[in-house]
Amino acid sequence: ISISVFPPSNVCIGRYILNMQITSCGHTYQRCLGDFYVLFNPWCADDPVYMDNQAHREEYVLNEHGILYEGVHKHITSRPWHFGQFEDGILDICLKILDMGASYHHGSDRDHCWRNDPVHVSMVVNHMISSHTTNSIMKIPENNDYLKGTKPFSWNGSVPILQQWYSGRCRPVRYGYCGSLASVMCTVMRCLGIPSRVVTSFCFPCSIENPLGINEIFDSSGKNLCGKDKLWRYHCWNESWMARRDINQCCGDWQCLDPTPLETGRGSACSGPTWVRSIREGELDLDYDGHHMFSRVNSNYVGWLSQNNAKRTKFFCDTWPCGQRLITKSVGSEQFEDITGAYKYELGSVKNKEAYFRAYRRIHPGYCNASNCHIERELSSLKNPFLSDSGINMRLKMANCPMYGEDVQLHWLLENLRNENKTLKFNLCAQIITYSGCPMDQFWKDSVNITLGPREVKKIPLCISYNQYGPYLCDHNIMKVVAVSDPECGEVLMVSRDIVVNRPPVIVKLLSQPRLKVPCTAEISFCNPLQEDMKNCVMTLEGCGLFKEPMTIDLGTLASNQQARTIVEFTPYRLGSHRLLANLGCHKF
Repeated sequence: ISISVFPPSNVCIGRYILNMQITSCGHTYQRCLGDFYVLFNPWCADDPVYMDNQAHREEYVLNEHGILYEGVHKHITSRPWHFGQFEDGILDICLKILDMGASYHHGSDRDHCWRNDPVHVSMVVNHMISSHTTNSIMKIPENNDYLKGTKPFSWNGSVPILQQWYSGRCRPVRYGYCGSLASVMCTVMRCLGIPSRVVTSFCFPCSIENPLGINEIFDSSGKNLCGKDKLWRYHCWNESWMARRDINQCCGDWQCLDPTPLETGRGSACSGPTWVRSIREGELDLDYDGHHMFSRVNSNYVGWLSQNNAKRTKFFCDTWPCGQRLITKSVGSEQFEDITGAYKYELGSVKNKEAYFRAYRRIHPGYCNASNCHIERELSSLKNPFLSDSGINMRLKMANCPMYGEDVQLHWLLENLRNENKTLKFNLCAQIITYSGCPMDQFWKDSVNITLGPREVKKIPLCISYNQYGPYLCDHNIMKVVAVSDPECGEVLMVSRDIVVNRPPVIVKLLSQPRLKVPCTAEISFCNPLQEDMKNCVMTLEGCGLFKEPMTIDLGTLASNQQARTIVEFTPYRLGSHRLLANLGCHKF
């Protein structure tokens, strides 16, 4: 006997048990035929997560391999990530996440009635990823201190994180960062049948006091001081595809979900789901947390010079620099796709201004009846009149793309826009900046007097040696170089550049043709490019369909320019295209 089960499109997702009841001669017997799982179905036109493009379904539901984009907006770096939504046991872990988060929004989960709604499911998953509860999946380190756990940037995939959470009695895994949180959420959502992807935004503001403004404070040497506001160099979140019946959407569209708890004026909280189109249109009262997401891609930036910790001078104001670039992995490609246009209209366009004015009225209740001209005058008043009238144009341009062990080479370009001589004294400095905008050690500073003739252009080379920055560079690999004019000159001018230092590559070479359930060998090699020993070197290998669990190889200490080679054997256990990841960690990174 063949039995087929056709669940309706509005059935609750989860694990079901199929029983058969037989009545014969007045006796009733029950027999368990087995269990099965019901998930959201993006192939079904009646399902709220329906996606009509097959290539998109293959990318956003079936693809186990992703790419995380990091760095800064002028130097975007990437690294692969294993989602692993089809690995053994992951579906049961995902359903356990729904069980543990059932009380969120619902109080009781006895009837599981909310599990047919992707909106509520996404809110529960979003809350469970990294909330401040005792059962959240991952914990973010406080003050960049992760000695009691795993380095946030050492994870290569979601599977070990979810397995560790499940086997550890559902206690938070230590530690993660925005990229790993968004990627774990992407794994859970794809596993449940909801199309999802990871998005990266560069220049991401986190302001507690002013939702549409971000302030950075510098001293007279150019050092970035720690203030209440933080300008994240990049931030990752999740987008999921669904039709929002709660806001009368009849067709699916991308919804923004941010599982990273970010500080707001009312404490820290996760965001979403927020309809991406409502962010672009400034319709902030239409959706969950729309004002948070709008401000984080549309805030204006103000730089302040602090003199003797007392007087502060505004020396730079740039309207709408935040969210300069929003990208995600392209469909069927290893390249990224720029999706900035989905979040905001072209800067300065009529539609861009209309959306901003619309959002401004909702964020600032005192302006709810204000005209567009009134709001525009208010925004213009933020700018210091003399800032654009200094007569000096400056920028810092990279002369090389530095890697660990190499010197950082820059060109400082100055142009006098006036028909008169200009003489200024500049203070220069460099310091480490975390990806979340926390200023750390200042490791280099200098001062120089510059004289520019009428309309003269100068190019001044700057060099920061590895010996200067190497001892301070941390996992984030980001430093900030600043040149600021001495306040005694009367004019306050500044130019800055965020610089990413690339990690040395690990080379993977297959020595035999991979075949299902047949041992395969690969050569992994790495060369220490530093002029010093690399201590505590550990190579981690993993890959969905290739390794059941991550393989670690202790390489010990590698001397300067020493090359390490190791042969590994693995047995592919699933058909398909798979990716072998090799990651090296040491006392330096």
